[in-house]
Amino acid sequence: MLRASRVIGLLEAACAALALLAAKPAISVSPPLSAPRIIKHFDLAQGRLPENIALEPDGSADLTLSLARQIGRVGADGELTVLATLPAPADPATPLVGVPLVEGITRAHDGTLFFTYATGTDDLTGIWRLRPGGAPERIAALPANVFPNGLALDERESVLYSTDSALGVVWAVPRAGGTPTVWTSGRVLEPTTGFGANGLKVHHHALWVGNTDTGTLLRIPIRQEGSAGPAETRATGLTGIDDFAFVGPGDSLIAALDVTNEVVRIAPDGSHHTVLTGRDGLSNPTSVAVCGTTVYIPSAAYFTRSDPNLLLATLES
Repeated sequence: MLRASRVIGLLEAACAALALLAAKPAISVSPPLSAPRIIKHFDLAQGRLPENIALEPDGSADLTLSLARQIGRVGADGELTVLATLPAPADPATPLVGVPLVEGITRAHDGTLFFTYATGTDDLTGIWRLRPGGAPERIAALPANVFPNGLALDERESVLYSTDSALGVVWAVPRAGGTPTVWTSGRVLEPTTGFGANGLKVHHHALWVGNTDTGTLLRIPIRQEGSAGPAETRATGLTGIDDFAFVGPGDSLIAALDVTNEVVRIAPDGSHHTVLTGRDGLSNPTSVAVCGTTVYIPSAAYFTRSDPNLLLATLES
């Protein structure tokens, strides 16, 4: 088994290699990001809209391609490999959207991928797993009236967390699978007109959640016995916040604002400023991942209906 320092070193080297890809000139990018460049354009007609992202040790990007019901991997050369295609529901009735969507994704250290699938049917909606070289399988069934969206894995506690954008709750399920339980709920997670709780990450013994409708970023402590503590609002004014990623060991993060077509940096005190816009190549960004000094941003083009893509930018120190 590789030592953790060795794995980190390999990851940083892979990210450095990706950073050498040809870049288009920056137009409106702001610090701490620079040199935005698109490494992969996806086919809108095929439904390959990159929604969420997890990173491989070599810097490849594992993506949920939402309307295509696929899990894809984009390598350093920009080539796409389809890892799995999920079964289509016979009569989809997905809350909020009506069509089946593959949404959040997270990766375990052993290479297993977990992802959420929203179909509006009892036989397919839930949390799914894809082991290396295997076939996709549902490991946790969720009711047809929910919209499982963001997904995060707490490997230390072997728990998967999923936001439910329709009911405005967070579900928890053992990593091995089983019956999901509502981990936390409340008005701060609920939708007002459309999508409530959406992106999420486990960070510093807490679950951080973005509410798309209210434009807020929440921090929910994970108590010692695993239950949820009281939610606190850490940032506001984040119109259309989707998913996000932390930068460094502190509470600074970079978030995708899907509706306003922006990426913002959020400071620990909750203040934020725009670092990327549509002029840099964004087309309704939906998630963020950070690999060393490289930031990955998938754009699903849900509203622009033009150029779904995977964009990279350099993170300045």
